[in-house]
Amino acid sequence: MRIALIGYGKMGKMIEQIALERGHEIVCVIDIDNLQDFESDAFRTADVAIEFTAPQAAFGNYLHAWKAGVKVVSGSTGWMKEHGDEVRRMCLEEGKTLLWASNFSIGVGIFRAVNRYLAKVMNQFPQYDVEMEETHHVHKLDHPSGTAITLAEEIVGRIDRKTAWAEDTTDRNLLRVDNIRRGEVPGIHTVRYDSDADLITITHDAHNRKGFALGAVLAAEWTVNQQGLLTIDDYYKDMYGF
Repeated sequence: MRIALIGYGKMGKMIEQIALERGHEIVCVIDIDNLQDFESDAFRTADVAIEFTAPQAAFGNYLHAWKAGVKVVSGSTGWMKEHGDEVRRMCLEEGKTLLWASNFSIGVGIFRAVNRYLAKVMNQFPQYDVEMEETHHVHKLDHPSGTAITLAEEIVGRIDRKTAWAEDTTDRNLLRVDNIRRGEVPGIHTVRYDSDADLITITHDAHNRKGFALGAVLAAEWTVNQQGLLTIDDYYKDMYGF
């Protein structure tokens, strides 16, 4: 598979390493100082572009890739509120392809499946209140994380006593989501169900970025043969049945 990388920070370099280990070819690397290479012949040869940049850059990167006829797998967050409708229209009406995920880690995929099942069970036990906490490195600007938002929405959709999620809330009708920024933490997500009698906790704690990078490459391998607007859930359902 021929891969173009958009964004060459720590994630981009890790994705490059894993892609090469899996026998793929990196045909183009685009970062902030060579955006003109979107117009290059090398970029147009890519089967798929893997994009990890910033919220303000992601949508423009999609447009450049699609103009070159390249499918996109993206882990950038924070762009959907402003550009989600246009991305959806272009994928559905113009045949563009984007697989987007707030988190590509297979471990997080498993954690989400457990989270959904546990929330469904706990809906029957109102004596348990539920809250969430996410911790990331100090360089992460958005909060809560995209993964935390996804987890929170999955809980709210299954627990009748929670109407929505919110940060720094004392309203028991809302799912409280706290965020912590410290050091170089790759990502920790915790869901707690607390009652007077006991505490039930599930946690995903990433040791490093390798799981995210491997998941992105695996998703790209799958996306090459897909079309339209896709999510990581489409990939999990097709490949693993959850």
